Amino acid sequence: MSFSAVDHGMMARALQLAQRGLWSTSPNPRVGCVLVRDGEVVGEGWHAKAGEPHAEVIALVAAGDRVRGGTAYVTLEPCGHHGRTPPCTEALIAAGISRVVVAMSDPNPLVAGKGLAMLEAAGIKTASGLLENEVRELNIGFVSRMTRGRPWLRLKAAASLDGKTALNNGISQWITGPEARRDGQRWRARACAVLTGIGTVRDDDPQLNVREFETSRQPLRVVVDSRLETPLTSSILQGGPVLIAGAVDNAEKMALLRSTGAEVLILPNAAGKVELKDLLEELARRGVNEVHAEAGFKLNGSLLREGLVDELLLYLAPCLIGHDASGMFNLPELTMLDGRHRLQIRDLRQVGADIRLIARFP
Repeated sequence: MSFSAVDHGMMARALQLAQRGLWSTSPNPRVGCVLVRDGEVVGEGWHAKAGEPHAEVIALVAAGDRVRGGTAYVTLEPCGHHGRTPPCTEALIAAGISRVVVAMSDPNPLVAGKGLAMLEAAGIKTASGLLENEVRELNIGFVSRMTRGRPWLRLKAAASLDGKTALNNGISQWITGPEARRDGQRWRARACAVLTGIGTVRDDDPQLNVREFETSRQPLRVVVDSRLETPLTSSILQGGPVLIAGAVDNAEKMALLRSTGAEVLILPNAAGKVELKDLLEELARRGVNEVHAEAGFKLNGSLLREGLVDELLLYLAPCLIGHDASGMFNLPELTMLDGRHRLQIRDLRQVGADIRLIARFP
């Protein structure tokens, strides 16, 4: 399907609007809408928070009667079902829209194609696929949850150029500079959950919350702690929701952790460890779209070995630490290069004095 230059420009603007919901819309997708009549923008809107009006409704209110006979550019297929808010398709039909252009169909089975079908049944022209890749990237966690039943997992690590994340005595603060750490906070903020392991909690006592800049919500903090050994004085147990994923059904330890306000979930596998796949599927059921993992080399290695890492977010500092320091991933030794984990570099840039690399598995 061919689109005009005006179509491209208007959808690009809708995408800009959708990006404003980067840190606030979960579990909903990030959506923007632009309404146009006779070449003039008459209304704009973006979805800010679950339970609040959708982008289309906000734009329609701003446009009023001026939108009748116009075109709606929406980054995601308008919903045709009753959720927390009424269907956007009904609002568009009632407003007298004559054409709707969407970037991509909604991967939610409740919507998928039904919204566009409702619009077409009402005599409205529809078109889809404009800037689809860009919108898919913006909502990559939502798409993952809807199509795979688990969140998009982004693993973040900070290391020296020789791939070391900490000294053998546990000292790791700070390998990278302040600019890289602030950038990492922004990635943490866009996630619905931050995942770490008991080793990191014991060694670094991190808060793993969003600081550095203002955000309307804090991500859920999740600790993989097979034997329920999280110290009750840990910083991570303060100031916000925490989920402890364990593998032993120890009523005393569970009660102590719950007394701090933490939730405890027991998900054992045959080896007596936490079944990580089950944990991610449970997070998906709770509406978690993106998981931001900041862990040590043991949990990092387990996530990689089990094929649960979708994206690597690596910050590499211009320094060398040495062979005996801790590495990024606990992976088995290879005897043939055919077994190596191949990656596709998606982005490479300098952040302060450090290098930021984003890579995915083919």
